[in-house]
Amino acid sequence: MDKIEKLIRKKGKEKIVSITAYDYAFAKIVDEVGFDFILVGDSLAMVVLGYDSPIYVTMDDMLRHTKAVARGAKNTLIVGDMPAGSYDDVTLALKNARAFVNAGAHAVKIEGPKKEIIEALVNANIPVMGHLGLTPQTIHEYKVQGREKEEAERIKREAKLVEEAGAFAVVLECIPEKLGEEITRSIKIPTIGIGAGRYCDGQILVIHDVLGLYDKFVPKFAKQYINFREIARKALQEFKEEVLANKFPEGKHVFK
Repeated sequence: MDKIEKLIRKKGKEKIVSITAYDYAFAKIVDEVGFDFILVGDSLAMVVLGYDSPIYVTMDDMLRHTKAVARGAKNTLIVGDMPAGSYDDVTLALKNARAFVNAGAHAVKIEGPKKEIIEALVNANIPVMGHLGLTPQTIHEYKVQGREKEEAERIKREAKLVEEAGAFAVVLECIPEKLGEEITRSIKIPTIGIGAGRYCDGQILVIHDVLGLYDKFVPKFAKQYINFREIARKALQEFKEEVLANKFPEGKHVFK
């Protein structure tokens, strides 16, 4: 069964599990665990490249890391996150979305209710995942969206629009749980929550938040399952001390 069709059929039946990944090593691990999809997210800008906003990541950055993920994840649906400025009009969106597909992505994600763009990509046989609520490429203050009635109604309308335009799923970021539930019930495509409550069809987190790799900012909606930074620090400290004490390399590490 097609990876996207399989994901769509899970709506209302089985939770969809997804994560971001940006390189070969972690993509391979995610692939082995068996996630529904990997998002090569524009969060790459912060957690890998050290910027303070996703707006600084480029198409070249995204394509390079999409290729790396594709080399590691042979069985998992890969979604490429189109960076800010890469889909400002239909012509540009088509060009850049095709570049993602050529890099190994099976689909692309775009932010906002971009009906014309989504329709054009879908008509060109490029599957699209939407992204509503907190859209970091245009909303630079990290706060919950949709708490006010008017704003909540707007996001609901946008979800319908994204569905009607042909998107196969939509990410809902940083919205009240009740709104996430209402949208999930009101549209036929899967909703993927990131800070959107327990009632979305699936969940996604940034892999660096899950593993405790990013120390600058951890959002309330993220859960750290391991402090990988501390584990790595201890291992590197031990390596350093062994080299200084002439304990590494040992005999088994040298050639005769």
